[in-house]
Amino acid sequence: MKASSKAIRFLESLKIPEGPKAGQALKLAPFQKQFVKGALADGINVACLSIGRGNAKTALSAGIALGAVMGIWDRQPRREVLIAARTRDQARIAFDFVVGFIRSLPENEQAAFTIRRSPRLEIEYDGDGGGHFVRAIAADGKTALGSAPTLVLMDERGHWPADRGDELEHALLSGLGKRGGRALIISTSAADDAHPFSVWLDEEQEGVYRQEHRPAPGLPADDLESLKIANPGAEYGIGSSLEWLQAQARRAIARGGSTLTAFRLYNRNERVSGETRDLLLTVDEWLACETADLPPRQGQVVIGIDLGGSASMTAAAFYWPETGRLEALGTFPSKPSLLDRGQADGVGGRYVEMQDRGELFTLGDQTVPVVPWLVDVLSHVAGETVAAITADRYKQAELGEAIDRAGIRCPVVWRGQGFRDGGEDCERFRRAVFEGKVKTAPSLLLRSAFADAVTLRDPANNLKLAKARSRGRIDAAAATVLAVAEGARMMGRPAHKGGRIAWG
Repeated sequence: MKASSKAIRFLESLKIPEGPKAGQALKLAPFQKQFVKGALADGINVACLSIGRGNAKTALSAGIALGAVMGIWDRQPRREVLIAARTRDQARIAFDFVVGFIRSLPENEQAAFTIRRSPRLEIEYDGDGGGHFVRAIAADGKTALGSAPTLVLMDERGHWPADRGDELEHALLSGLGKRGGRALIISTSAADDAHPFSVWLDEEQEGVYRQEHRPAPGLPADDLESLKIANPGAEYGIGSSLEWLQAQARRAIARGGSTLTAFRLYNRNERVSGETRDLLLTVDEWLACETADLPPRQGQVVIGIDLGGSASMTAAAFYWPETGRLEALGTFPSKPSLLDRGQADGVGGRYVEMQDRGELFTLGDQTVPVVPWLVDVLSHVAGETVAAITADRYKQAELGEAIDRAGIRCPVVWRGQGFRDGGEDCERFRRAVFEGKVKTAPSLLLRSAFADAVTLRDPANNLKLAKARSRGRIDAAAATVLAVAEGARMMGRPAHKGGRIAWG
C-alpha cells in the first residue's frame, strides 16, 4: 500500500479533538486528500500548502506528524518530527492538535506516549522500539542545528520573521537530507511575491509538491466563487461557513483600511501586505481608482517622470487634472530579458504580462537612453497640451540636459523626494484618490507599484515615499504621485482675471 493511502486510512481513524464536531470521526475533504497524496508521493521531499485561515491545515499536518512518529508509513528507527513556528505559542497550536489526536487512539496505544510541556514541548513515543519524538520549536535556526528529523512541519511559514525564519528553514532542510525526511510547509499567503514561501509556491522545482488555494487578484472581497477557492473546507463543514465569510467580507468592506486588508490576507489568502499603517494606499483604495469607463483626455496634461538606472524601471505617468484621467508607462533596458528580470525581482512572469498588456516596454541595452525615451513619452500624448513635466530634482542635471537635447519646450517642475516636498506630494495624491479625482484603466503596472509603495514618517508626521521591499519597483507609483500632486496644485490655483499692477 502507498504511503499516502496508509496516511489517509490512519487520519480517518482519528477523532476531531476540538470545535463543534469534537469527538466525531475525522473525514478528509477532497482538498485534504489531494494534499496528503501529493505530500507523500514518491520522490517528494517538500510539500507546500497555501490556504485561507480556518481550513484545518494545521490540524491536517498535525495528524500527519502523529502518523509519522508512529511509523504508519515509515518504519525507520528513532524517528524525529519537528514542529516549527514563528513563536513557541504558535508551535503549541500544532503540538496540541497532536496531543488531541493521541487522545482518540485506543488506550493501549495512548500508553506508549509520554507528553512533556516543560522545559520544552515534547512527545515521546515508546512503541515500535521506542526513542521516537515530536518536538515543537520556535523560529530560531540555532534550535534546529544538529537535528536529523524524518518529518518537519513549518507552520505559518509565510509570516515568520525574515532573517530568523530563513535561518531556521535552511537548518531544518539541511537536517532532512540526513535521513531522507520530508518537509510540510503550510501557511496563508505571504505578503508579497518575494517572500520565501511565495517562491516555494511559484517556482517549479524537482521534489517539491505545491498546492495553492488563492483566487485571482482584484476581485471584490465578498465575491462568493473566489471565497470558495480560498476556503475549500467551507463546503465540507471545515472552518468558517460561506455565509459567515461573506458577512465578514461585507463588514470589512464597510470598515475598509486595515480590516479589509487583513481579511484579504488571511481569509481570502491574497498576497497583500498585512501592514497598513505605512502603505501609501491599501489595495482596495487603489482598486477604487480603476475603471473600465475612463474619463476623456481633456484639458492640459501633467507628465510625472521617475528616471531609473540599469536595474530600476524608468516610468512616466500622464494625468489630466480636469477630468482625473491617469495613464502610466514603464520601461526597462532590454538586458536582461523581462522574464529574467522578473525572476531576479521575485515577481515571476509579471513583467512579461505587463508587456503583453501594453504597460511595459524595453528600450536600449544596459540602460534606458533618456533622449529617445523622452521622445516616446511625448509621442504618447501627441496633440495634447502639456502643462508641465515634473520630476525628482535628484537627477535634475541628467534629465534637464536630455529635455534640452530632445527639443522639449514646456515648464519643468523639480520636486524633492524627502519629507518636505515628498510629504506634500503624498498627501495631495492621497486626497485626490479619496475624492475620486484619479481614474485609470485596470493596470498591472500601477497595481504592482502601489503594492510595494510605503511611506516613512519623521517625528513631525511628514511622509516620504519608500519601497516595501528592496527588489520592489515603485517607479510608476512615484511618477504618478508627482503628476497627480502637480495637477492638484494647478487646479487649486486661482484663475487669472486679467489686469496688472505696475510698481513705480
